Amino acid sequence: WRSSATCKPWRLGRLLPRVWERCQPLSRKGIDRTVGQGQQVIMQEEQVLENLEMPLARKETETLFQEQPETGNQYLEDALLRSYLKTHLPPKVLEEVNQDLERFGNRLLTNIKHLGWECELNPPVFRQYDAWGQRVDHIVTCSAWRRMKEIAAEEGLIAEAYERRYSNWSRLHQAVKLYLFSSSSGGFSCPLAMTDGAAKVIESLGVPGSLKKAFGHLTSRDPKKFWTSGQWMTERRGGSDVANGTETVARKQPDGTYRLYGFKWFTSAADSDVALTLARVVDAEGQGKQGFSNLSLFFLKVRDEEGKLNNIQVQRLKDKLGTRQMATAELWLDGTKAELISAEGRGVASISNMLNITRIHNVIGAVASMRRMISLSREYARRRVAFGKLLKDHPLHMQTIARMEVQTRGAFLLLMEIVCLLGLVETNMASEQDQLLLRLLTPVAKLYTGKQASAVVVEAMESFGGQGYMEDTGLPVIVRDALVLSIWEGTTNILSLDVLRSLTKSQGQVMTVFFSTVQKKLELASSTAKLEPAVKQTQDAVSGLAQFMQAAGSGGAVTMELAARDFSYTLARIYAGTLLIEHAARPDASSTDISAARRWCSHELCPVATALENSSYEAEEVLMDSALVYEGSPACGSRL
Repeated sequence: WRSSATCKPWRLGRLLPRVWERCQPLSRKGIDRTVGQGQQVIMQEEQVLENLEMPLARKETETLFQEQPETGNQYLEDALLRSYLKTHLPPKVLEEVNQDLERFGNRLLTNIKHLGWECELNPPVFRQYDAWGQRVDHIVTCSAWRRMKEIAAEEGLIAEAYERRYSNWSRLHQAVKLYLFSSSSGGFSCPLAMTDGAAKVIESLGVPGSLKKAFGHLTSRDPKKFWTSGQWMTERRGGSDVANGTETVARKQPDGTYRLYGFKWFTSAADSDVALTLARVVDAEGQGKQGFSNLSLFFLKVRDEEGKLNNIQVQRLKDKLGTRQMATAELWLDGTKAELISAEGRGVASISNMLNITRIHNVIGAVASMRRMISLSREYARRRVAFGKLLKDHPLHMQTIARMEVQTRGAFLLLMEIVCLLGLVETNMASEQDQLLLRLLTPVAKLYTGKQASAVVVEAMESFGGQGYMEDTGLPVIVRDALVLSIWEGTTNILSLDVLRSLTKSQGQVMTVFFSTVQKKLELASSTAKLEPAVKQTQDAVSGLAQFMQAAGSGGAVTMELAARDFSYTLARIYAGTLLIEHAARPDASSTDISAARRWCSHELCPVATALENSSYEAEEVLMDSALVYEGSPACGSRL
């Protein structure tokens, strides 16, 4: 692993035979020599061996021949981000946002990045009892984590979206800052996602008087006033199936407040100041309806004015694969005081705004992790020498990174699209078509970028060879933390079914909007000769999708459920490809913009049509799926 002028590991194979030749005559003649001569021979042999070992003994003072990749200001080094902002932001807004992002990029490099690493090295600790046996249930976080909270307030990472200094562009400004912050945040992006979601719910309710103070804290730029929010939805019986999985009950008190009783199985950001949670309202006898119709949304403070827990018991902290920097806990709510903030029985409907926000944050995290790993990979390729030349001079290595880059570009533009749509909706500038498109693209982008991130970060880790597997490089942290992105806020299958719900609820209008939007963007790019192949491939994919929609209409619910995942992937690939084409059709587009669009569109854009042709969605395939999965299993006989 180390190199020096005195010894190079790859020369040992040639050096050792020479040493043996030099020692061999001494050994052969040693039996005829005197004792003194024998000792001299031994000393000479030891000296030879010592000479060989000395460079290895000095290894701690020599430099690694694998140099650490160093990146600079993330904003200045992100060409796609800068070109996107230049294209879309009004000149005055661009000037101010550009200055803020460059300043923030420098702060990330000089101040925030090392705090993020401290958060990784010092995860939260649960102290259940004090020295005298009193139960305290204290979650101890490190100083770097607490400093991250202050920085989030100072930078307006939540406030920016709600102050609306730049009208509909404010949400874009916030999203870009979160994108830059994500990989250096030490996991603090997660509580920010839930805080943003809570603020959005309160805003959507019209900021009622009882929540005005809380909204001010959640959107404050003052570190002393800023609050973060948890999101306590998951219980022991399930995650996404909240209708059947929520056991927590709420009992109304004479003063109009409620007391909550139940067990929350997975509570992220358990050290937050406040939380939103679902519960079933029950009467004095403890009776209440089941299903969605009796789930209500509640707001609660985690601690009272004296700093004591609000009748909450912390059972334990979760031992997670990743996002270890953040405290995730199991909690007993034993008479926790809370405020009903939705209409009774309208809890699930009330959190839809929150889910949109947290899913978009998930996309931000996915794209940020991909961008970070590629930035490190490309810098490492400029420093690492293998087989006589730098990695960047090996065509196959650069092809591999370029393929990851294309994936990241498509994901980035998909993120920017939904953020811009959200900005229009929040400022009452969105058309009905914009709203439908946002409803469709949010779950599509979340599910697809989550899967992309898992694949890209693992591939990028491989580009470092063995160093990528070493904990102290920080690379495994990025990989671990990225793996949650396809799970949190709905797994791929759950979100695929949500995509189908958007079709049903809009009576198919959402697909009409999808097709028309894609067609308009392609028409604007059709005059660019170099993009003709990409445009043609995307149009063919759109035709294949339309044919699938027509065929699936006669296939029934089973066909659509079986196709849900491939259908969602198809929407993501076609729309991202269209966005890449649109970006490459700009007058000042670069050759790399054109290449990225062409490369993306050269891959299969419509997997759902291919699977339909292969009869993958026929009813009998359901039985065969089970047969394949359970063949040889003890369950086989009972299931088939």
